[in-house]
Amino acid sequence: MQRFRNPISSGFQVFAERPEKVRLCENNNMRFLIRWAAYRRMFAVLGCLVVLSLMLLSLSLMDTRTDRHATWTVDLKHKKLLHQHVHDVLQGQCRPHGTRKDLLTRLPASSHKTHPFLWRNEPISDTLFLYPLPFGFRGLQTKVERLQRLLPASDSVTEPVHTSSQCRRCVVVGNGGILKGLELGSLIDRFDTIIRLNSGPLGQFSVDVGNRTSIRLSYPESTPVDWVDTDPLTVFVAVLYKGVDLSWTSAMINKLPVPLWDWLFFWKKVPDQIPLDSSRFRILNPQVIKEAALDLLKYPPPRFHLWGWDQNIPTLGVSALNLASLLCDEVSLAGFGYNLTQQGASLHYYDHLPMSFMQGQKMHDVNKETELLQSLVREGTLTDLTGGIHCSFCTS
Repeated sequence: MQRFRNPISSGFQVFAERPEKVRLCENNNMRFLIRWAAYRRMFAVLGCLVVLSLMLLSLSLMDTRTDRHATWTVDLKHKKLLHQHVHDVLQGQCRPHGTRKDLLTRLPASSHKTHPFLWRNEPISDTLFLYPLPFGFRGLQTKVERLQRLLPASDSVTEPVHTSSQCRRCVVVGNGGILKGLELGSLIDRFDTIIRLNSGPLGQFSVDVGNRTSIRLSYPESTPVDWVDTDPLTVFVAVLYKGVDLSWTSAMINKLPVPLWDWLFFWKKVPDQIPLDSSRFRILNPQVIKEAALDLLKYPPPRFHLWGWDQNIPTLGVSALNLASLLCDEVSLAGFGYNLTQQGASLHYYDHLPMSFMQGQKMHDVNKETELLQSLVREGTLTDLTGGIHCSFCTS
């Protein structure tokens, strides 16, 4: 330390070098904090990439899990009875508005006004912003309005809905392994409206599942990477489960690349194009999923989670049957039913993924869905064509 005489006062004051050291220390601390903030952002991105990589790896391992699958054989007598059953359904008397009327006994009064899709020229009800995706659009109003402008107007297209002059029959074609070898394709193609789910392929499987597709109902990760529908009348209905799904759907409609940042939020490879005209895209009304979850399955309202979901998301099949009730008078199901007692049986008609895979699906309550579907089939609200839910044509 040094002493100096203050020219204004007669005393001595202490002059220290400490203030300069403090300034140096503060500068060093500031530089450290800036660097640490940058590192922290980098670590967060790397952490997300590691988690996504692990998820993709686990899904890849599950997709290639083909061992322990049972040899699939079809009893010819059972097959003959099934074909006669489907033929009788197609030839029987159709009940106008039958399925929807029956479902409305389980649904709230507001469901009388449910619309299946969003349209460019129709305002979105405020009630759709009460819940987050997939039950609503809470926090996404601007993005939804931007996407809505890309959609066709309701009066500009002809939808496969029931009319006073024709009673329409829908079939929702699931992807169940029960379809293998049944050769049901030609009969499925005779339904007025054919709704297919996710990436269920046709082509070499058409003898079992048919060639026509009225609607393909899917979300980004479950959409075929290579488009499989050659039917010129096919409509693609996007199901939105998360915010990035809106951006992906917008890119598909506009025939634009998916933003690079968005790819980080998909848990598997998604298509970079869908070869359909923009007029053939639809957005599923989240009210359809909410009705399926909260009213038909009696799940509790969704709760906020930092990670993961409650087990209250209906499978796309249950949501599809509710959609079908809005489009057609009568609804049938094909390829539905999880027989969890046959762990090695094929889960899908197009691969050897075992039935045991469903036990690891924590997002869906398969047992509760099975109870609902069995009830609806026994009551006559739905018709089960392949007998995986409730077999009315089986001899034993």
